[in-house]
Amino acid sequence: MEIAALVLGALLTVLCVAYVARPLLRPARSREDALATPSPDAQARLRRLEERDRALAALKELEFDHRTGKISDEDYAALVGPLRREAGEALRALEHEERPEREREEADVSG
Repeated sequence: MEIAALVLGALLTVLCVAYVARPLLRPARSREDALATPSPDAQARLRRLEERDRALAALKELEFDHRTGKISDEDYAALVGPLRREAGEALRALEHEERPEREREEADVSG
């Protein structure tokens, strides 16, 4: 009797898992379910955003390591300059990209 109960419980468990996982296992029905490929401009902007985020995260980590004493003052001075330049370049590239968009929006509002 115990074996029958175990088999029934296992079968019920498999059926429940299959029922719950069914929407995840079936293919997309329409194009609306699939993500569109970003345009080349959007891909370039995403790369610049990732560069900015990576540079700022590296600066944050360097600051933390310096404050906790993991990095000496000399090492910090040698590493912080290039990281700041990299972050600045990424921020300037994004700002340069956004400037024409802001000017167009301001023209639309004032016109």
